[in-house]
Amino acid sequence: MNLPEIRKIDKQLTKGLLDIIVLGMLRSKSMHGYKIITSIRKNFGIYFGPSTIYPFLSNLEEKGLIKSQWDTTHDRPRKVYCLTPDGNSILIGCEQSFNNMCLQLNKIGMSRLPSINANQNNIILDQVGVQ
Repeated sequence: MNLPEIRKIDKQLTKGLLDIIVLGMLRSKSMHGYKIITSIRKNFGIYFGPSTIYPFLSNLEEKGLIKSQWDTTHDRPRKVYCLTPDGNSILIGCEQSFNNMCLQLNKIGMSRLPSINANQNNIILDQVGVQ
């Protein structure tokens, strides 16, 4: 087993799903950028630094999928991000696509992938703090 190669693929997969991950995290609560970075690291074991996350958040905001506002109630002002209705619609579509992709991967022989229904999916998302 080539662990460095597996780790590289893990990071590529996570980066490819970053839209779903960030939109999912913002579905349940608003978050500032650093909290998003630490939550991704905690839940997925992958570190994306500020130079990756902040431009990514700006891109999502330009697309109208998230919006931001300044929170000045702390010592330092923080830019806090939340999901927009358009972002929620996109997230719902992405969830359906992702579930379908997992089913298709299972059909082509990746039988170790768990086959889960929507209720199980929601339970898993709750456990990692994404929903």
